[in-house]
Amino acid sequence: MVHHSRSFQSFKNPKAMHTSISEIIKEKTLRPSRRSLPCLAQSQTHPQNLNQVLSVAPSARQALSAQSSSPPCTHIASKTAEDGRDQYTEESETGAYGSRTDHSLLIQQPASRPRLERRTESLQERNKAAHSGLTFRDGKKRIDYILVYKKSSPQVEKRCTFERNLRAEGLMLEKEPSLTNNDIMFVKIHAPWDTLCKYAEQMNIRMPFRKKCYFTDWKSRTMGRFHLRLRQVKSWLPKNPMKLDKQALPDLEETDCYTAPFSRARMHHFTIINRETFFSNSTRSRIVHHVLQRTKYEDTKSKMGINRLLGNGTYEAAFPPHEGGYRSRHPIKTHGAQNHRHLLYERWARWGMWYKYQPLDLIRRYFGEKIGLYFAWLGWYTGMLIPAALVGLFVFLYGLFTMDSSQVSREICEANTTIMCPMCERNCSPWRLSDSCIYAKVTHLFDNGGTVFFAIFMAIWATVFLEFWKRRRAELTYDWDLIDWEEEEEELRPQFEAKYSRVERVNPISGKPEPFQPFTDKLSRLMVSVSGIFFMISLVLTAVFAVVVFRLIAMEHFASFQWEFVKKNWQFATSGTGVCINFMIIMSLNVVYEKVAYLLTNLEHPRTESEWENSFALKMFLFQFVNLNSSTFYIAFFLGRFAGRPGKYNKLFKRWRLEECHPSGCLIDLCLQMGVIMVLKQIWNNFMELGYPLLQNWWSRRKIKKGGQKVESKVPLPQWDKDWNLQPMNAHGLVDEYLEMVLQFGFTTIFVAAFPLAPLLALLNNIIEIRLDAYKFVTQWRRPMPARATDIGIWHGILEWIGVLAVITNAFVIAITSDYIPRFVYAFKYGPCVDKGYRHEKCLRGYVNSSLSVFDMGDSDKGPRYCRYRDYRAPPWNPEPYEFTLQFWHVLAARLAFIIVFEHLVFGIKSFIAYLIPDMPKDLCDRMRREKYLMQEMMYEAELEHLQKQRKKNGKRYHHEWP
Repeated sequence: MVHHSRSFQSFKNPKAMHTSISEIIKEKTLRPSRRSLPCLAQSQTHPQNLNQVLSVAPSARQALSAQSSSPPCTHIASKTAEDGRDQYTEESETGAYGSRTDHSLLIQQPASRPRLERRTESLQERNKAAHSGLTFRDGKKRIDYILVYKKSSPQVEKRCTFERNLRAEGLMLEKEPSLTNNDIMFVKIHAPWDTLCKYAEQMNIRMPFRKKCYFTDWKSRTMGRFHLRLRQVKSWLPKNPMKLDKQALPDLEETDCYTAPFSRARMHHFTIINRETFFSNSTRSRIVHHVLQRTKYEDTKSKMGINRLLGNGTYEAAFPPHEGGYRSRHPIKTHGAQNHRHLLYERWARWGMWYKYQPLDLIRRYFGEKIGLYFAWLGWYTGMLIPAALVGLFVFLYGLFTMDSSQVSREICEANTTIMCPMCERNCSPWRLSDSCIYAKVTHLFDNGGTVFFAIFMAIWATVFLEFWKRRRAELTYDWDLIDWEEEEEELRPQFEAKYSRVERVNPISGKPEPFQPFTDKLSRLMVSVSGIFFMISLVLTAVFAVVVFRLIAMEHFASFQWEFVKKNWQFATSGTGVCINFMIIMSLNVVYEKVAYLLTNLEHPRTESEWENSFALKMFLFQFVNLNSSTFYIAFFLGRFAGRPGKYNKLFKRWRLEECHPSGCLIDLCLQMGVIMVLKQIWNNFMELGYPLLQNWWSRRKIKKGGQKVESKVPLPQWDKDWNLQPMNAHGLVDEYLEMVLQFGFTTIFVAAFPLAPLLALLNNIIEIRLDAYKFVTQWRRPMPARATDIGIWHGILEWIGVLAVITNAFVIAITSDYIPRFVYAFKYGPCVDKGYRHEKCLRGYVNSSLSVFDMGDSDKGPRYCRYRDYRAPPWNPEPYEFTLQFWHVLAARLAFIIVFEHLVFGIKSFIAYLIPDMPKDLCDRMRREKYLMQEMMYEAELEHLQKQRKKNGKRYHHEWP
């Protein structure tokens, strides 16, 4: 009865009867495997639960059709068309997709009951897809791309020429007015089979042609039996909660097939079960985007590409559509996923999945390899942060438990009679060393015996992380069939072609002529770009100098503050306010840097999109790295180093006395600087990544409701309208996403000796960041154009450079900023254990007194005559007063020796580890070589088989040994 009712409904609906029964019977469909039944096979993921019909009242539908039936470019097309084909394509926009019912065909072509049931079900699926906004009005042609323009736009002629040229390239277009904005018109683009095949061959897109067969020898068979037993044992154990249920993910069959560049001449080699699903949605969108990038909108050679049309306001947006909604009324466990977007939301983007592994194959299929590699790298980085966070937490807890038993902290807290010199010129009086007891204990949390060990560990960790990422990347590029995809296959940027179209040279790889940028032009543009970079870096240094001046002024005011709490903790107040102001300057300059980097990169005219992105990423990294870390470098290596001594202080502009370190050291200032900036920056980035798009999308929905347009309340919006109301992906692609994580990696490794909790904060942030980015990509952003990539680009080189810089900076932080070397020299040379051997804390008895020098303040009726200050200088009663003592030179020599030994030791360990870990696993190399051999054999056998079939078909003589 259900099938009969469906058949009656399909007969009753005239729009569903536009295709003959014979065409439907001949159409081959892909039977989904048992594993893929809950969530649809391959890319055929039309919504199953969007049953509402996208229809309004007859009068409203007529009004909308009347608006779309007379596009502004019809009269232009009729004037410019010289043959009947262009005229027909313009008319087919409005009339060719209407409903047609061939009743005579229904009578003359009797169909059996199963065929009729299959026919009605397929027609209902097409109707659902059409009503949900995934296909053209006929419910059959899939929408591969969406163009959006305003009817009030004056660029009518350019748009019509562009659309006519798109049809000439083989694309099919259909226009649809927006239901939420009367001025918006959507252009739906569909790529037919022939067009897809033509451009897939031009773009060298690799497609599957045979199932993989794996070579098994006695060793692999033995290991296979071992792995089988191991899987049986694992099946008895509880399941890993971090893994996803494989039954919830679709069976992506192309990962188990050999692939080869598509060729129409050898189409019989490829596994074409169903033409509708042979090219995935991401591949279809990539092909259409390729056509859009190289289609002219004027007769001149330079006027081409959708990017220029978006820039001059001809089109408002261009994007591939999402595969449907990401929510469903029914639970996914019982009804399955209605599309890949819904599956990604349920199994990846929800906050409840924060502890689960990511479905990388599905991410790659929906968003493309480039975005898939980003999330793979982010997940790998987050996983590698776990051991670093545990070791950093252990070092912090070690400092916490030994804080009270530390000899240095105990001596400072008990120094009630030690009078320290005033810390400022005005309104500052001598103070007791015991007043900084809490300051000394907090310093011990980060400056203790585990600091050196943790710095060495993090330097080695950075190397292990990068080396194992190379292996992980090799596995992903193999699984995703990117081994043979080279950058040389990348197309030229339309802007580069337009700029240098008059000068051509032969490409040494392809042998074809292409636009060429002369060396002199490239050098001059590069020099201008480098000059702009140095100018912006000098602007950053100027801002840091302004922060330093502010700290000097604030130091005087906080030291003479009326509030006793602030006056007592004036150093904390000075550092805290300085960090907050520095953070505001950092975030303000970041806006300027982005625009300057964009301008300088366009001025260089890079050849390809990857070159443009790498150049832009390098500029953004240099700007933000200097902006973020310049003040940190000042506190680590310059604060308190040039302050002078009592009686002879150095002053800035002969007015403000330079800031000096606390008697406990400058490490606590560095720790405060890193902690505040790291926490505030992560909070701000998370808000801008998720909170800002949420507010924008909420405001757009509010404007739709407030505008009095009631279509949304009566009829569900089609997918193109929903996607238009979402926020576009950042114009710079993944640069901002990588930049945020790479800067965090720098904070985690460069000054980690001063802040061992940095890996823990980075781990907590990244756990949120993965799901936040996933939620943003799936729900808040329009679907980005699926792009291919083999690695993370220039970011890998930047990460290696940061790893080298981290070794150098941590060596200097331990040797210069912390008190590790002065304590070490005192224990072995001047302490009570010189002749008894080193016995940890007992050997540091008297260290605080030895690290403080004496200054004569002169006769004073208000207080003592002598005060102490932090330095190694001779007392005033010495024959050479206030000169450096021998202990100062011993400490300086030990510091330089430690830097040399530390760097050579760590660099040696890093190089040895990098040598031990190959970039590609050996079994993967053997598998790749084996498959390359088998591919050649199979291609040869397939060609022989095809020739044999052709000779049989033609009736020619057939021989077994030769076709």
